[in-house]
Amino acid sequence: MALRGVRVLELAGLAPAPLCGQILADFGAQVVRVDRFLRTTLNADVQGRGKRSLALDLKQPRGAETLARLCQKADVLIEPFRPGVMEKLSLGPDTLLKNNPKLIYARLTGFGNSGAYSKMAGHDINYLAVSGVLSRLGRKDENPYAPVNLLADFAGGGVMCALGIIIALYERTKSGKGQVIDASMVEGAAYLSSFLWKSQNLGLWNRPRGENLLDSGAPFYETYKTSDGKFVAVGALEPQFYKQLISGLGLDSHKLPDQYNFSGWPEMKKIFADVFSQKTQAEWCQIFDNMDACVTPVLSFDDVAVHPHNKDRGTFLKNDQEEISPRPSPLLSRTPATPSSKRDPFVGEHTEEILLDYGFSKEEIAQLKSLKVIESNKPKANL
Repeated sequence: MALRGVRVLELAGLAPAPLCGQILADFGAQVVRVDRFLRTTLNADVQGRGKRSLALDLKQPRGAETLARLCQKADVLIEPFRPGVMEKLSLGPDTLLKNNPKLIYARLTGFGNSGAYSKMAGHDINYLAVSGVLSRLGRKDENPYAPVNLLADFAGGGVMCALGIIIALYERTKSGKGQVIDASMVEGAAYLSSFLWKSQNLGLWNRPRGENLLDSGAPFYETYKTSDGKFVAVGALEPQFYKQLISGLGLDSHKLPDQYNFSGWPEMKKIFADVFSQKTQAEWCQIFDNMDACVTPVLSFDDVAVHPHNKDRGTFLKNDQEEISPRPSPLLSRTPATPSSKRDPFVGEHTEEILLDYGFSKEEIAQLKSLKVIESNKPKANL
């Protein structure tokens, strides 16, 4: 795999940092999740695929020393804390890069490591708000809404941080030096919206929220309910696709407002909604699956893995617990990702073997365990 041999330490966090680590693990990196102690072996990280878990108490001086020693043999550290937390533990980038100049130190935060909001708490909706993107999301005459926590947390945070790590690793092949990555979810979400900024000049986003081409204003870029309570998605933007849409719906284009007549959109949307409500989702698929009308079913999580297209592509995988999850993307022709089929790790499941891999002796491990600096939670075998 493409990242085989790359050693990654991921300090346990929520949402974006675990996704970042999972991406690296899926493509071959050896990812160690450095966990806090828990009373049970359960963990909130549901993106632990392919990772191993080391339970370490960083608040103890010996715990911080242990992480610093691990970083001497690591390629990447993913750190999801607020600015200043690692410096208080003497684990800031100045210290760790001094001991390992090749280390890629990735700091993944909401507001970034500087600025007026840098030390303020927040969540995806806050980061999306400050990025400007949230102001553009929502239907006409409604409040802005955040599409769960996908845009800032996962796309602007986890994916952008993983991209930054890959770029830094590539640059290191030429310079031999590591560096610090300041991955802000605000800026990641804003960067993702570059198209919105540029396309304002093309007239795509110059109307109020919910009245534009791609934000639920256009009747030919919308979702519609079918007679069985399911939905279809329509994206017939170009005239040739719109023509096919009208044909599939059995409508006469001459009796409809012009496609790009904004004032006619509300009337057209009502007409489309009425027609779509007269057939089931499956019946509409029979009509549109063989047409270039840009009409597709809105698949539920129960249906998505068995849809013919996704089955053909192998888009979804099952692990050894029969849990379904998406296959890593994109596909590489020569060095594809080979995601682990094992369940996600328990907290502290691999503590001792990880420390041995990183050069700790059995005596040192026993001492750390006796001092309660580390914790080992080997799962019991089912007899």
